[in-house]
Amino acid sequence: MKSGDAGPPSASERGWGPASTKRMTTRRGRIMLALTLGTACLVGAHVRAADVPFLTGRVVDDANILSPDARARLTAALKAHEDATTNQVVVLTVPTIGGESVEEYAVRVFSTWKLGQKGKDNGVLVVVVPQDRKMRIEVGYGLEPTLPDGAAGQIIRTWMTPAFKAGNYDKGVEDGVAAIIARLEGRAAPEGKTPVATTSAGRPTNSIRMPALEWPMRILIGLFTFGIIGLFTVVGVLTPGMGWFMYVFLIPFWAVFPIIVIGPRATVVLVAAYIIGYPIAKLRMRKLPWYQKAAADLKSKGRAQIGGFTFSTSGASGGGFSSSSDSFSGGGGSSGGGGASGSW
Repeated sequence: MKSGDAGPPSASERGWGPASTKRMTTRRGRIMLALTLGTACLVGAHVRAADVPFLTGRVVDDANILSPDARARLTAALKAHEDATTNQVVVLTVPTIGGESVEEYAVRVFSTWKLGQKGKDNGVLVVVVPQDRKMRIEVGYGLEPTLPDGAAGQIIRTWMTPAFKAGNYDKGVEDGVAAIIARLEGRAAPEGKTPVATTSAGRPTNSIRMPALEWPMRILIGLFTFGIIGLFTVVGVLTPGMGWFMYVFLIPFWAVFPIIVIGPRATVVLVAAYIIGYPIAKLRMRKLPWYQKAAADLKSKGRAQIGGFTFSTSGASGGGFSSSSDSFSGGGGSSGGGGASGSW
């Protein structure tokens, strides 16, 4: 090579210097990271997908929520229906399906098990997932005209959901399957079955519907309610004369308002305690010297001091209460001695 000739370009001249190499390394690292994360997401999604159990019979109770008797009755009913119509109805319970939707899981199970007769597609799958509180009635193509989406939804709402809310899985599954069979056989409703009538909270309809209040709100309402009723109760117990009127007057308040906070059963106990406890406390108060003095003052003077409050038979002062319901008092007039007297 001649001294005047230019040599091959150096790495820095070609753009392959340390800075360029660092940029390429960073870009490759980002690509590898994205590929790794994408692979991890795919693997994670596959891991989260619930397994499809083996088809061991017409009732596959993997969640173990059905009693042996219920499983036997269901198996017999499903076999009899299949023998009569060739329709294949199967019940599956699994504890949980993770993050997968119950619709996707039911389709996977139905496809894996290949329910129904070939060419007829007359299979039905009932899936119950107790931990996730989900259920699904998956219907084969051939039975969709007989058991459309609306009818399947009505069966879930009418026969299955109320029983599940009450914690009775045997009844919910058996009644739901009976309703499916009745629909497929052209009957209006399952024979000998009665749906569980419940409120939105899952309680029988003959119970009192309670407001859905969180505990902080219950506590605040309780402080307000019991504070006011309790104050009048204490005043009634401590005050001579008007105490027995207050006793009768407060009974409806103790019987109604606490229901919102503590429920009907606890309210019954509370009202009974009030009805019994108030007279006992009142009778014991009559033996105390200050109570006897207050009663004498009210009778002789028309007013008495109790705990910083002035109680009177005609009015109240100092923030007190009156024991007279009409608060009658004179209008301020005077007399000049006129009138008449007589004897007999």
